[in-house]
This record gives sequence, C-alpha cells and structure tokens, in this order.
Amino acid sequence: MNLSVNINKVALLRNARGSNLPDLVQVARDCEAFGADGITVHPRPDQRHVRYDDIPLLREIVTTEFNIEGKPERDFLDLVLANPPHQCTLVPDSPGQLTSDHGWDTVGQRDFLREVIAELKKKGIRVSIFVDPDERLIEGAAETGADRVELYTGPFAHDFHNDKAAAMAPYTKAAEVAARVGLGLNAGHDLNLDNLKYFREHCPGLLEVSIGHALICDALYYGLSNTIRMYQRQLKG
Repeated sequence: MNLSVNINKVALLRNARGSNLPDLVQVARDCEAFGADGITVHPRPDQRHVRYDDIPLLREIVTTEFNIEGKPERDFLDLVLANPPHQCTLVPDSPGQLTSDHGWDTVGQRDFLREVIAELKKKGIRVSIFVDPDERLIEGAAETGADRVELYTGPFAHDFHNDKAAAMAPYTKAAEVAARVGLGLNAGHDLNLDNLKYFREHCPGLLEVSIGHALICDALYYGLSNTIRMYQRQLKG
C-alpha cells in the first residue's frame, strides 16, 4: 500500500511570492528521501498550484511513482503525453473549482473516457479514474479501459467522526466491486492522521492513497520528514 504525497500546496506557497521558495523540485526529492512511495501533482488550467512548466523538471527527478492528476482537456493531455508519468489520474474538475469534489459519470461519459484512456495507454501510462463510491460508476469505469479507480473520500472524511462505520460502508462495498471487475484501487481526498488507518483497515485491496493538504498542514507542526513517517505508520503499521 503506497503513500503518494501531493505537493500542490507546496507549489501554492511558492507561487504566493513569485520566487522559487520553497523549491518544488527539492521538496519532491526530500519527500522521496523521507519515505514517500510516490509524488502526485495536479496542474490546473489556472496554474495556481503546480504549473505546467514544473512537470518536465519533476518528471526528470522523481524516482518513485510519478502521478499526474487533472481534467483531460487537450493542453493537459499534451503535457502528460510529452512527459509520461507512471500514472495519470483523470479528474472531472470544472473551471475555477476550488478542489476536486466529485467523480466521473463513467456511464454517461464512457465514450469520451475510452478515447482519452486509449491515447494515454499507447504511451504506456497507467490510467486511474476519480470516482464516487457507487457500484454502477465503478462498473462503468471498468468499461472505459481504465486500470484503476481512485475513490473520492471526501464524504467519508466529513462523516467519520459522526459514525465511522456508516461513513466507511460504501467504500468497503466499492472496494469489493472494484476487485470483482478487475480494477486496481486508489483513494484520496481529506484522508488524514485521524481517519487513514481506519480507512485502510476497512478498504480491501487498497493499493495507494494520495494525500496533500492534510499532510502539508501536519508538516507545519511535525516537520515534513516526521510527518511522512507518521502517515506511513497509519498505512503500514
């Protein structure tokens, strides 16, 4: 089970002053040295986080798994194809969206997704689709040619402290469906030190989590190296 560190918020901090502090490439190197199993980036059209010109630099130095997330518009696809990562995670963001908050309609957009996924897989890129924990949509994802799905875990995190068993139930079911239809399983969004271990223990077949915002917030208090070790203990301890 792998921990991929999303470094978008590091890029946001850098962009706030228009300089190269913090150095995004060095942070990626350090995350790997501190025990991350991968690096995730999500270049958005407005480039408020990771910018398009960061991608070639990161692609050159990341030695673990490199995962690029984003909405598959032409500029994004051209960027990914020119700098092939190990994995591309397709996310249905709307223009100006603050953060990813829903998954694909894999049934209604099946033909579009099939075309995009086929193009990415020709370059040897593993493709994951961001989805809600819905049986019909996971079955639909299998029909697009995707290799994996990434479960959107925002609702789980939101409801975790109210009723953790009820919050988890649809994700356990989703994991079972993914296994049945032959899809690998990732997860991400609002997973943190409070809820990650419980999620991992009740999500059979989970291969990878992508965590950015919470991990970077924790690093303000605990330091980046210590924080990555703390997250790894929740996943592998």
